[in-house]
Amino acid sequence: MAKDKSQAAQAAEKPSKAKAPHGKARDESGKDGFSLTGRIDQAKEFFEQSKGELKKVTWPTREETVKTGIAVLVFSVVMAIYLGVVDMALSRLVALILS
Repeated sequence: MAKDKSQAAQAAEKPSKAKAPHGKARDESGKDGFSLTGRIDQAKEFFEQSKGELKKVTWPTREETVKTGIAVLVFSVVMAIYLGVVDMALSRLVALILS
């Protein structure tokens, strides 16, 4: 019986937590991420972390960017010519079969 009273007293002392719509417990103060101040704080934290991560990025030099850009253009032209030749050959083959 004494245990029941002490457990009830402990439960009364703990701050009550309600369930947020997404299933996580939240304090009565409303800090569940759905309040405006909670959203603003989350956005600030996100942008601060993003800024820190961007500082860790190794950016390519101008020379590397130009070289890779030229490689992409050359590859695109080669593929366009190849696909054009294959398309023309298949079109003539189909026309020959159907005539």
